Amino acid sequence: MGDNMTSVTEFILLGFSLDPRIQLFLFGLFFLCYAFTLLGNGVILGLISLDSRLHTPMYFFLSHLAIVDIAYACNTVPQMLINLLSPTKPISFTGCMTQTFLFLSFAHIECLLLVVMSYDRYVAICHPLRYSAIVSWRVCITLVVIPWAIGVLLSLIHLVLLLPLPFCISQKINHFFCEIMALLKLACADTHINETVVLAGAISVLLGPFSLIVISYMCIFCSILRIQSGGGQKKAFSTCSSHLCVVGLFYGTAIITYVGPRYGNPKEPKKYLLLFHSLFNPMLNPLIYTLRNLEVKGALKRVLGIKRAL
Repeated sequence: MGDNMTSVTEFILLGFSLDPRIQLFLFGLFFLCYAFTLLGNGVILGLISLDSRLHTPMYFFLSHLAIVDIAYACNTVPQMLINLLSPTKPISFTGCMTQTFLFLSFAHIECLLLVVMSYDRYVAICHPLRYSAIVSWRVCITLVVIPWAIGVLLSLIHLVLLLPLPFCISQKINHFFCEIMALLKLACADTHINETVVLAGAISVLLGPFSLIVISYMCIFCSILRIQSGGGQKKAFSTCSSHLCVVGLFYGTAIITYVGPRYGNPKEPKKYLLLFHSLFNPMLNPLIYTLRNLEVKGALKRVLGIKRAL
């Protein structure tokens, strides 16, 4: 048994147990989604960089969200695409641990970035005259650094607890990427501490920030209702609607997966939820901000107009 515990150098991701023809179809579908994710978030980053009208705190935060979404998808989707074509192709132990660490890091960062963005909208709508003083560029940089630092630190804690575990039962991970709960199922040691830390982290990083977002939007809606003109109310709400859609998609799938009933169950329903979470969320985010945000659409038209003129 001791030999088994030290001989695990790679894992096999089982992915989705489907007919090979369906897996080939999914490869094409997921590849297109992945391409749209990179393209959409790349366009958002390009527009914010090229259009000086978007050089504001709100779009500074949005640019970081786009960076996280690109990294989020790049961490899990390429390996998933490889597995759809070659189901028996293994992933190295180091690669698997790195993927777990990066997935947790980007998930934590996005959770906290969405809180920062809700705070930005709260100040913009509830304290418009003091907005530039409260959300200065120094504050913006601080508000972005904190999610990145906390996200990496929390993920390091999970990694430090995960690395010493002996993996001696099986090398087959019942998931499409190295998801931490699926990995813990393979350990032949007591993982109670690991599971408790994962649950505590999920509650603190998901439910805590989500509660702050709910509180901030309660204040925002109260302020919007006090606006006298209908046009003013519509404009104020339009600046929040995109963010609300993104929050609903991200937190909804994450809370159901990690805090909901049958927590940690790596069976098919949870896998499909995490698929939506790691592939479709990053793809939908730029579409939501482009379709529902007049300033982003205006910037896109201006950039396309410049290209036509050239």
